[in-house]
Amino acid sequence: MKISSSFDGGNIICLDCSSPENITLEIEKDNNSDFFQWFFFRLSEGKDETCNIRILNAGSASYPKGWEHYRVVASYDRYDWFRIPTDFDGNVLSFLHRPERDSVYYAYFPPYSIEMHHNLISKCLNSTVTSLGVLGTTLDGRDIDLLRIGTSIKNKLNLWAIARQHPGETMAEWWMEGFLGRLLDGKDPISETLLEKANFYVVPNMNPDGSFRGHLRTNSAGINLNREWQKPSLERSPEVFYVRQRMEQTGVDFCLDVHGDEAIPYNFIAGSEGIPSFSEKQAKLLKKFKLALRHANSDFQLEEGYPQNRPGQANLNIGANWIAERFGCLSMTLEQPFKDLGNEPLQRQGWSPARCMELGESCLDAIYNVIDKLR
Repeated sequence: MKISSSFDGGNIICLDCSSPENITLEIEKDNNSDFFQWFFFRLSEGKDETCNIRILNAGSASYPKGWEHYRVVASYDRYDWFRIPTDFDGNVLSFLHRPERDSVYYAYFPPYSIEMHHNLISKCLNSTVTSLGVLGTTLDGRDIDLLRIGTSIKNKLNLWAIARQHPGETMAEWWMEGFLGRLLDGKDPISETLLEKANFYVVPNMNPDGSFRGHLRTNSAGINLNREWQKPSLERSPEVFYVRQRMEQTGVDFCLDVHGDEAIPYNFIAGSEGIPSFSEKQAKLLKKFKLALRHANSDFQLEEGYPQNRPGQANLNIGANWIAERFGCLSMTLEQPFKDLGNEPLQRQGWSPARCMELGESCLDAIYNVIDKLR
Protein backbone atom coordinates (compact mmCIF):
# COMPACT_ATOMS: atom_id res chain seq x y z
CA MET A 1 0.00 0.00 0.00
CA LYS A 2 1.29 3.45 -0.90
CA ILE A 3 0.18 7.10 -0.49
CA SER A 4 1.48 9.56 -3.08
CA SER A 5 0.89 13.19 -4.06
CA SER A 6 3.85 14.05 -6.29
CA PHE A 7 1.68 15.17 -9.18
CA ASP A 8 -0.05 18.29 -10.49
CA GLY A 9 -2.01 19.81 -7.59
CA GLY A 10 -1.11 17.07 -5.14
CA ASN A 11 -0.72 17.71 -1.42
CA ILE A 12 -0.31 15.31 1.50
CA ILE A 13 2.38 14.08 3.89
CA CYS A 14 2.18 10.36 4.64
CA LEU A 15 3.16 9.59 8.23
CA ASP A 16 2.24 5.92 8.19
CA CYS A 17 0.47 3.60 5.74
CA SER A 18 1.88 0.28 6.91
CA SER A 19 -1.59 -0.91 7.94
CA PRO A 20 -4.94 -0.12 6.29
CA GLU A 21 -6.49 0.14 9.75
CA ASN A 22 -4.33 3.14 10.65
CA ILE A 23 -3.31 5.37 7.74
CA THR A 24 -2.08 8.66 9.21
CA LEU A 25 -1.51 11.77 7.15
CA GLU A 26 -0.90 15.51 7.41
CA ILE A 27 -1.65 18.34 5.00
CA GLU A 28 1.41 20.31 3.93
CA LYS A 29 1.40 24.10 4.34
CA ASP A 30 1.57 26.47 1.38
CA ASN A 31 5.18 27.40 0.64
CA ASN A 32 6.39 30.31 2.82
CA SER A 33 2.97 30.47 4.46
CA ASP A 34 0.91 29.09 7.34
CA PHE A 35 -2.14 28.49 5.13
CA PHE A 36 -3.19 24.88 4.60
CA GLN A 37 -6.38 22.95 3.96
CA TRP A 38 -6.23 21.67 0.37
CA PHE A 39 -5.33 17.99 -0.04
CA PHE A 40 -5.17 15.68 -3.05
CA PHE A 41 -3.51 12.28 -3.00
CA ARG A 42 -3.62 8.75 -4.37
CA LEU A 43 -3.89 5.52 -2.42
CA SER A 44 -2.60 2.53 -4.39
CA GLU A 45 -2.72 -1.23 -3.78
CA GLY A 46 -5.58 -0.92 -1.31
CA LYS A 47 -8.25 -2.78 -3.27
CA ASP A 48 -10.83 -4.54 -1.08
CA GLU A 49 -9.13 -3.32 2.11
CA THR A 50 -11.15 -1.30 4.64
CA CYS A 51 -8.93 1.75 4.98
CA ASN A 52 -9.12 4.00 8.03
CA ILE A 53 -7.61 7.28 6.84
CA ARG A 54 -6.89 10.04 9.35
CA ILE A 55 -5.58 13.55 8.67
CA LEU A 56 -4.02 14.43 12.01
CA ASN A 57 -3.49 18.19 11.61
CA ALA A 58 -6.95 19.04 10.26
CA GLY A 59 -7.89 20.87 13.44
CA SER A 60 -5.04 23.33 12.90
CA ALA A 61 -5.98 24.02 9.27
CA SER A 62 -6.76 27.53 8.09
CA TYR A 63 -10.52 27.09 8.34
CA PRO A 64 -11.35 24.26 10.78
CA LYS A 65 -15.07 25.03 10.53
CA GLY A 66 -14.74 23.87 6.94
CA TRP A 67 -14.52 20.29 8.20
CA GLU A 68 -17.87 20.43 10.00
CA HIS A 69 -20.54 18.54 8.00
CA TYR A 70 -17.95 18.01 5.27
CA ARG A 71 -17.54 14.86 3.15
CA VAL A 72 -14.31 14.07 1.32
CA VAL A 73 -14.43 13.46 -2.45
CA ALA A 74 -12.99 10.34 -4.09
CA SER A 75 -12.52 9.05 -7.63
CA TYR A 76 -11.10 6.04 -9.43
CA ASP A 77 -10.77 7.71 -12.84
CA ARG A 78 -10.43 11.42 -11.85
CA TYR A 79 -13.59 12.21 -13.83
CA ASP A 80 -16.35 10.83 -11.65
CA TRP A 81 -16.01 12.18 -8.10
CA PHE A 82 -18.22 10.94 -5.28
CA ARG A 83 -18.54 11.82 -1.60
CA ILE A 84 -17.46 9.68 1.35
CA PRO A 85 -18.82 10.12 4.92
CA THR A 86 -16.23 11.95 7.00
CA ASP A 87 -15.81 12.57 10.73
CA PHE A 88 -14.14 15.53 12.43
CA ASP A 89 -13.57 15.48 16.20
CA GLY A 90 -12.11 18.96 16.41
CA ASN A 91 -8.58 17.76 15.77
CA VAL A 92 -8.53 14.81 13.34
CA LEU A 93 -10.41 14.44 10.06
CA SER A 94 -11.07 10.76 9.39
CA PHE A 95 -12.94 8.54 6.95
CA LEU A 96 -13.37 4.86 6.23
CA HIS A 97 -13.31 3.60 2.66
CA ARG A 98 -13.00 0.21 0.99
CA PRO A 99 -11.55 0.89 -2.49
CA GLU A 100 -12.90 -1.17 -5.37
CA ARG A 101 -9.72 -0.72 -7.39
CA ASP A 102 -5.96 -0.64 -6.81
CA SER A 103 -5.84 3.11 -7.40
CA VAL A 104 -8.14 5.68 -5.80
CA TYR A 105 -7.78 9.44 -5.46
CA TYR A 106 -9.01 11.54 -2.53
CA ALA A 107 -9.28 15.33 -2.51
CA TYR A 108 -10.74 18.29 -0.68
CA PHE A 109 -12.76 19.10 -3.82
CA PRO A 110 -12.54 17.71 -7.38
CA PRO A 111 -9.20 19.03 -8.68
CA TYR A 112 -8.71 21.17 -11.76
CA SER A 113 -5.16 20.55 -12.92
CA ILE A 114 -2.86 22.79 -14.95
CA GLU A 115 -3.20 20.24 -17.75
CA MET A 116 -6.98 20.69 -17.64
CA HIS A 117 -6.43 24.45 -17.73
CA HIS A 118 -4.40 24.13 -20.93
CA ASN A 119 -7.11 21.94 -22.45
CA LEU A 120 -9.70 24.59 -21.59
CA ILE A 121 -7.63 27.33 -23.24
CA SER A 122 -7.15 25.21 -26.37
CA LYS A 123 -10.87 24.43 -26.59
CA CYS A 124 -11.80 28.11 -26.28
CA LEU A 125 -9.38 29.02 -29.08
CA ASN A 126 -11.40 26.90 -31.50
CA SER A 127 -13.78 29.86 -31.59
CA THR A 128 -13.10 32.59 -34.15
CA VAL A 129 -14.09 35.29 -31.63
CA THR A 130 -11.47 34.22 -29.08
CA SER A 131 -7.84 35.25 -28.84
CA LEU A 132 -5.20 34.47 -26.23
CA GLY A 133 -2.89 36.94 -24.58
CA VAL A 134 -0.13 36.00 -22.16
CA LEU A 135 -0.08 38.86 -19.66
CA GLY A 136 3.26 37.85 -18.14
CA THR A 137 4.86 35.04 -16.20
CA THR A 138 4.57 33.89 -12.61
CA LEU A 139 7.43 33.54 -10.16
CA ASP A 140 7.75 29.88 -11.20
CA GLY A 141 7.80 30.88 -14.87
CA ARG A 142 4.25 29.89 -15.83
CA ASP A 143 2.13 31.88 -18.28
CA ILE A 144 -0.70 34.07 -16.99
CA ASP A 145 -3.36 33.43 -19.62
CA LEU A 146 -5.97 35.98 -20.67
CA LEU A 147 -8.78 35.04 -23.04
CA ARG A 148 -10.27 37.91 -25.00
CA ILE A 149 -13.68 37.07 -26.41
CA GLY A 150 -15.45 39.40 -28.81
CA THR A 151 -14.82 41.72 -31.73
CA SER A 152 -12.66 44.84 -31.85
CA ILE A 153 -15.55 47.24 -32.39
CA LYS A 154 -15.00 50.44 -30.40
CA ASN A 155 -17.24 51.63 -27.57
CA LYS A 156 -18.30 48.13 -26.56
CA LEU A 157 -18.50 47.28 -22.88
CA ASN A 158 -15.50 45.59 -21.28
CA LEU A 159 -16.53 42.74 -18.99
CA TRP A 160 -14.02 40.84 -16.86
CA ALA A 161 -14.17 37.47 -15.11
CA ILE A 162 -11.29 36.07 -13.07
CA ALA A 163 -10.90 32.88 -11.02
CA ARG A 164 -8.59 30.96 -8.68
CA GLN A 165 -6.78 33.79 -6.99
CA HIS A 166 -6.88 31.14 -4.26
CA PRO A 167 -5.65 28.02 -6.05
CA GLY A 168 -7.26 25.42 -3.78
CA GLU A 169 -10.68 26.80 -4.72
CA THR A 170 -10.87 24.58 -7.77
CA MET A 171 -14.63 25.01 -8.09
CA ALA A 172 -13.81 28.44 -9.54
CA GLU A 173 -12.21 26.96 -12.66
CA TRP A 174 -14.96 24.37 -13.00
CA TRP A 175 -17.29 27.40 -13.00
CA MET A 176 -15.12 28.92 -15.74
CA GLU A 177 -15.54 25.85 -17.91
CA GLY A 178 -19.32 26.25 -17.85
CA PHE A 179 -19.19 30.03 -18.25
CA LEU A 180 -16.84 29.91 -21.25
CA GLY A 181 -18.58 26.95 -22.84
CA ARG A 182 -21.90 28.75 -23.00
CA LEU A 183 -20.37 32.11 -23.93
CA LEU A 184 -18.75 30.47 -26.96
CA ASP A 185 -21.83 28.51 -27.98
CA GLY A 186 -22.68 30.18 -31.28
CA LYS A 187 -26.27 28.91 -31.08
CA ASP A 188 -27.04 30.42 -27.67
CA PRO A 189 -29.11 33.62 -28.10
CA ILE A 190 -28.08 35.06 -24.72
CA SER A 191 -24.38 34.66 -25.49
CA GLU A 192 -24.85 36.03 -29.00
CA THR A 193 -26.51 39.17 -27.64
CA LEU A 194 -23.86 39.66 -24.97
CA LEU A 195 -21.05 39.44 -27.53
CA GLU A 196 -22.79 42.02 -29.69
CA LYS A 197 -22.64 44.46 -26.78
CA ALA A 198 -19.43 43.58 -24.95
CA ASN A 199 -15.94 42.20 -25.10
CA PHE A 200 -15.09 39.67 -22.39
CA TYR A 201 -11.69 39.47 -20.73
CA VAL A 202 -11.34 36.19 -18.86
CA VAL A 203 -8.51 34.89 -16.64
CA PRO A 204 -9.52 31.28 -15.88
CA ASN A 205 -6.62 30.75 -13.46
CA MET A 206 -5.02 33.69 -11.67
CA ASN A 207 -2.65 31.46 -9.69
CA PRO A 208 -1.12 28.66 -11.80
CA ASP A 209 1.89 28.28 -9.49
CA GLY A 210 -0.22 27.68 -6.40
CA SER A 211 -2.49 25.37 -8.41
CA PHE A 212 0.39 23.15 -9.50
CA ARG A 213 2.04 23.16 -6.07
CA GLY A 214 -1.15 22.06 -4.30
CA HIS A 215 -1.57 25.28 -2.31
CA LEU A 216 -4.77 26.36 -0.64
CA ARG A 217 -4.53 30.12 -0.77
CA THR A 218 -1.21 31.54 -1.99
CA ASN A 219 1.19 31.76 -4.91
CA SER A 220 4.67 30.19 -4.93
CA ALA A 221 6.02 32.94 -2.67
CA GLY A 222 3.31 32.39 -0.06
CA ILE A 223 1.42 35.57 -1.02
CA ASN A 224 -2.38 35.78 -0.84
CA LEU A 225 -3.16 37.42 -4.19
CA ASN A 226 -6.54 38.65 -3.04
CA ARG A 227 -4.85 40.96 -0.55
CA GLU A 228 -2.46 42.53 -3.09
CA TRP A 229 -4.65 44.70 -5.29
CA GLN A 230 -3.69 48.15 -3.99
CA LYS A 231 0.06 47.65 -4.43
CA PRO A 232 0.93 44.51 -6.38
CA SER A 233 4.57 43.97 -7.31
CA LEU A 234 6.52 41.84 -9.74
CA GLU A 235 8.53 40.50 -6.80
CA ARG A 236 5.54 39.35 -4.71
CA SER A 237 2.43 39.19 -6.85
CA PRO A 238 3.09 39.43 -10.60
CA GLU A 239 -0.25 37.71 -11.22
CA VAL A 240 -2.18 40.68 -9.83
CA PHE A 241 0.30 43.22 -11.23
CA TYR A 242 -0.22 42.06 -14.82
CA VAL A 243 -3.99 41.63 -14.60
CA ARG A 244 -4.41 45.06 -13.04
CA GLN A 245 -2.14 46.57 -15.72
CA ARG A 246 -4.37 45.19 -18.49
CA MET A 247 -7.51 46.35 -16.71
CA GLU A 248 -6.12 49.89 -16.75
CA GLN A 249 -5.68 49.57 -20.52
CA THR A 250 -9.16 48.22 -21.27
CA GLY A 251 -11.24 49.78 -18.54
CA VAL A 252 -13.72 47.66 -16.58
CA ASP A 253 -17.50 47.95 -16.82
CA PHE A 254 -18.16 44.73 -14.90
CA CYS A 255 -16.07 42.20 -12.99
CA LEU A 256 -16.87 38.89 -11.37
CA ASP A 257 -14.15 37.30 -9.21
CA VAL A 258 -14.94 33.61 -8.63
CA HIS A 259 -13.95 31.85 -5.39
CA GLY A 260 -14.89 29.08 -2.97
CA ASP A 261 -15.67 29.27 0.75
CA GLU A 262 -14.59 26.51 3.11
CA ALA A 263 -17.20 26.92 5.83
CA ILE A 264 -20.45 28.27 4.33
CA PRO A 265 -22.48 25.59 2.49
CA TYR A 266 -24.11 27.98 0.03
CA ASN A 267 -23.49 29.87 -3.20
CA PHE A 268 -23.57 33.61 -2.61
CA ILE A 269 -22.34 36.98 -3.84
CA ALA A 270 -20.19 39.30 -1.75
CA GLY A 271 -20.69 42.83 -3.02
CA SER A 272 -18.55 45.93 -2.69
CA GLU A 273 -20.92 47.94 -0.52
CA GLY A 274 -18.19 49.10 1.85
CA ILE A 275 -15.97 50.93 -0.65
CA PRO A 276 -15.71 54.72 -0.11
CA SER A 277 -17.37 55.64 -3.42
CA PHE A 278 -20.13 53.01 -3.44
CA SER A 279 -22.99 54.55 -5.42
CA GLU A 280 -26.72 54.12 -5.76
CA LYS A 281 -26.13 52.85 -9.29
CA GLN A 282 -23.76 50.13 -8.06
CA ALA A 283 -26.26 49.16 -5.36
CA LYS A 284 -29.10 48.80 -7.88
CA LEU A 285 -26.96 46.79 -10.28
CA LEU A 286 -25.79 44.49 -7.49
CA LYS A 287 -29.35 43.78 -6.39
CA LYS A 288 -30.52 43.28 -9.96
CA PHE A 289 -27.69 40.85 -10.74
CA LYS A 290 -28.26 38.74 -7.63
CA LEU A 291 -32.02 38.51 -8.20
CA ALA A 292 -31.48 37.52 -11.82
CA LEU A 293 -28.99 34.81 -10.85
CA ARG A 294 -31.38 33.49 -8.22
CA HIS A 295 -34.10 33.32 -10.87
CA ALA A 296 -31.77 31.55 -13.34
CA ASN A 297 -30.37 28.91 -10.98
CA SER A 298 -31.94 27.42 -7.85
CA ASP A 299 -28.48 26.54 -6.49
CA PHE A 300 -27.89 30.25 -5.87
CA GLN A 301 -29.49 31.95 -2.87
CA LEU A 302 -29.72 35.37 -1.25
CA GLU A 303 -30.05 34.70 2.48
CA GLU A 304 -26.65 33.33 3.55
CA GLY A 305 -23.21 34.86 3.05
CA TYR A 306 -20.70 37.29 4.51
CA PRO A 307 -21.77 40.25 6.66
CA GLN A 308 -22.01 43.40 4.55
CA ASN A 309 -19.15 45.86 5.06
CA ARG A 310 -20.07 49.15 6.68
CA PRO A 311 -19.72 52.25 4.48
CA GLY A 312 -16.06 53.11 3.93
CA GLN A 313 -14.84 49.98 5.73
CA ALA A 314 -14.18 47.67 2.77
CA ASN A 315 -10.67 46.27 2.39
CA LEU A 316 -9.36 47.76 -0.87
CA ASN A 317 -6.59 45.16 -1.04
CA ILE A 318 -9.32 42.70 -2.07
CA GLY A 319 -9.74 42.45 -5.83
CA ALA A 320 -13.47 43.03 -6.21
CA ASN A 321 -13.37 46.02 -3.86
CA TRP A 322 -10.37 47.65 -5.53
CA ILE A 323 -11.92 47.20 -9.00
CA ALA A 324 -15.27 48.64 -7.88
CA GLU A 325 -13.54 51.66 -6.35
CA ARG A 326 -11.11 52.26 -9.22
CA PHE A 327 -13.58 51.89 -12.10
CA GLY A 328 -16.91 52.73 -10.45
CA CYS A 329 -18.38 49.53 -11.89
CA LEU A 330 -20.36 46.54 -10.70
CA SER A 331 -17.66 44.30 -9.20
CA MET A 332 -18.46 41.25 -7.07
CA THR A 333 -17.04 38.11 -5.53
CA LEU A 334 -18.93 34.87 -6.21
CA GLU A 335 -18.42 32.23 -3.52
CA GLN A 336 -19.16 28.51 -3.93
CA PRO A 337 -19.01 25.79 -1.25
CA PHE A 338 -16.56 22.96 -0.69
CA LYS A 339 -19.36 21.13 1.11
CA ASP A 340 -22.76 20.11 -0.19
CA LEU A 341 -25.36 22.86 -0.55
CA GLY A 342 -27.47 23.55 2.48
CA ASN A 343 -30.45 24.50 0.31
CA GLU A 344 -30.10 21.89 -2.49
CA PRO A 345 -28.19 18.83 -1.16
CA LEU A 346 -27.24 15.85 -3.34
CA GLN A 347 -26.16 12.70 -1.53
CA ARG A 348 -23.66 11.15 -3.93
CA GLN A 349 -21.79 14.16 -5.28
CA GLY A 350 -22.68 17.14 -3.11
CA TRP A 351 -21.56 20.40 -4.67
CA SER A 352 -19.86 19.09 -7.79
CA PRO A 353 -18.05 20.11 -10.99
CA ALA A 354 -21.25 19.70 -13.02
CA ARG A 355 -23.15 22.06 -10.73
CA CYS A 356 -20.26 24.57 -10.79
CA MET A 357 -20.45 24.57 -14.57
CA GLU A 358 -24.21 25.04 -14.54
CA LEU A 359 -23.79 28.02 -12.22
CA GLY A 360 -21.20 29.45 -14.63
CA GLU A 361 -23.68 29.12 -17.47
CA SER A 362 -26.42 30.78 -15.40
CA CYS A 363 -24.24 33.80 -14.65
CA LEU A 364 -24.57 34.77 -18.30
CA ASP A 365 -28.33 35.11 -17.79
CA ALA A 366 -27.64 37.46 -14.88
CA ILE A 367 -25.16 39.51 -16.93
CA TYR A 368 -27.74 39.74 -19.71
CA ASN A 369 -30.18 41.14 -17.17
CA VAL A 370 -27.90 44.05 -16.23
CA ILE A 371 -25.80 44.68 -19.33
CA ASP A 372 -27.80 47.62 -20.64
CA LYS A 373 -27.38 49.45 -17.30
CA LEU A 374 -23.64 48.92 -16.80
CA ARG A 375 -22.44 52.15 -18.42
